[in-house]
Amino acid sequence: MNDLFLRTCRGETVERSPVWMMRQAGRYLPEYLKVREKVDFLTLCRTPELVAEVTLQPVDLVGVDAAIVFADILLPLEAMGAELKFVKGDGPCFPQPVRRAEDITRLIVPDVDETLGYVFDALRLVRRELNGRVPLIGFGGTPWTLAAYLVEGGKSKSFAHLLGWSYRDPKGLRQLLDKIADVSITYLQRQIAAGAQAIQVFDTWAGLLDRQRFREVALPSLRRILDSLQNTVPLIYYANGGGHLLAELKELPVNVLSVDWRLPLDEVRQLVGNRLTLQGNLDPTALLSTPADIRQRVARLIEQGRGGGHIINLGHGILPMTPVDNARAFIDAAQELSVTNS
Repeated sequence: MNDLFLRTCRGETVERSPVWMMRQAGRYLPEYLKVREKVDFLTLCRTPELVAEVTLQPVDLVGVDAAIVFADILLPLEAMGAELKFVKGDGPCFPQPVRRAEDITRLIVPDVDETLGYVFDALRLVRRELNGRVPLIGFGGTPWTLAAYLVEGGKSKSFAHLLGWSYRDPKGLRQLLDKIADVSITYLQRQIAAGAQAIQVFDTWAGLLDRQRFREVALPSLRRILDSLQNTVPLIYYANGGGHLLAELKELPVNVLSVDWRLPLDEVRQLVGNRLTLQGNLDPTALLSTPADIRQRVARLIEQGRGGGHIINLGHGILPMTPVDNARAFIDAAQELSVTNS
């Protein structure tokens, strides 16, 4: 088994750095687009055989060192009774957003096995299909990030509804975040039971909050989830736009801190210390250049990552217009050039 990823998560010495890409199973791959021609996005998420097919595509076609189950972070909200739609060109949409404490009563704490069992079935199927080739990552979103979509009703430029609620009625918003955390804890525990060998928690909208308000508003529900998963599998926390939060993030009970591209890794290391493995953090748009340029940037990234555990990745998800050859160039360069990083 290629267990470089898991060993690096645990802080062990490895012969080279592992590499994978956020959103690696997705629209940049023609093979994925062929699957999507047959089914809509949510149908794909709910069909374990198709989930297994697209989850394995980047392993087979690009050569990544870890697979991450294909799903969407918003699925638990749908299980809680929030109507979820994906609108072409607009992305996820909640036609009935939750914007005050009274609205929270519309949300249920579901039987996770019954409502999200298709995710666990997919995990079991992918583990069998992988047959030990690379580890399998499960994932979920933080309560703060999930609430960002649910409260706004979808994507937003200002997040005025969410941020306004956080100032106007922080206790009410805390009720929502805690309810999401309750479901997320069970959801992620079941992923582990179904075969996930690591869990990544995505905090796409962590950067909306300053340090004090992150500590007061978002951190308590996040800590509940992370504390519940201790001593299970390696835990990864990803913060987008969270460079100003590193003083808080370095204290999280996780194995790996995944960071965006806005700070060089060596600066991140100075700020968080050596306890955590770092994951990241090439700018995804760098993969729109040339293979030669990508190789140079990967070499620089590896140099910045020296001095501690490093999982090579992008600082955010791979862009749909990325040429497959450039994705392969990123993976190949990471695997070849990081051998001297052990």
